[in-house]
Amino acid sequence: MNNSISLGKVYLVGAGPGAADLITVRGAKLLAKADMVFHDALVDPEMLELCPQAIKEPVGKRCGQLSSAQHFINKRLIDAAQKHQIIVRLKGGDPMMFGRANEEIQALKKHQIEVEVVPGITAALAGAAAIQQSLTLRGVSRSVAFVTLAQGTDKLNSTDTQAQPIQNPQADTLVYYMGRKDAANIAKQLIENKSQQSSNTPVNILEAVSTANERHWSSTLGELANGKANDWFDSKSPALIMIGEALREKQQARDDTNQVENLKSSSTEINNGLQDSLIFTDSRRSA
Repeated sequence: MNNSISLGKVYLVGAGPGAADLITVRGAKLLAKADMVFHDALVDPEMLELCPQAIKEPVGKRCGQLSSAQHFINKRLIDAAQKHQIIVRLKGGDPMMFGRANEEIQALKKHQIEVEVVPGITAALAGAAAIQQSLTLRGVSRSVAFVTLAQGTDKLNSTDTQAQPIQNPQADTLVYYMGRKDAANIAKQLIENKSQQSSNTPVNILEAVSTANERHWSSTLGELANGKANDWFDSKSPALIMIGEALREKQQARDDTNQVENLKSSSTEINNGLQDSLIFTDSRRSA
């Protein structure tokens, strides 16, 4: 069919973890020449300044807030491809991580619309960079699981087992996306399962990673289970919960720094004492 030649192309572009300058170069170039941009709710307004020429439409989903149904987003992408040549679907983080990209890709391909995915930095990796601690650690953590308990609202009325909480994965380091309202229950379940985690396992919670509003909460799984972070959370900020022994190195590094400072102080006193002793010995010899 000749009509297919006039169809536009849709790019699923990762906006990255939050900061406008963390989008990829390819993603920024596509925004600069896009005819239309459908963007998530969490995309930084500064990033949208990269596409002043484009028609911009918010289609994001936020927990507890009025959001666009996925089938409606799919239809809008299809309609846009029939009118414009370059369409960008700008997704927070990486398009292929908890972004329902597969549904959009399949819907577009069903209508013979070309699709390309441009990766982005997912929040878990930006979080690790923010606390300067690797999610893997030789001899400690050889596996990482990215987890979400969030479920699409499209199927909440179904009676199948999808409405039930998923089992916690067996991995050394766990990173929970969109886990704020379930934080205490997540911690309790991990402790009760007695797998790799215990009440003493380190926990780092990060909000609004890579943005000016970034905040950190650091403690243990036991404290999280007891609800110690409940009042700390900001309901308006996206939260990331990072759990695992690999994260203990951050606290250990802080403790090591304090020990070094204490040793330096003690060493100075010892050296001064030795110097006085040598002087005393010399004075006795000269006497």
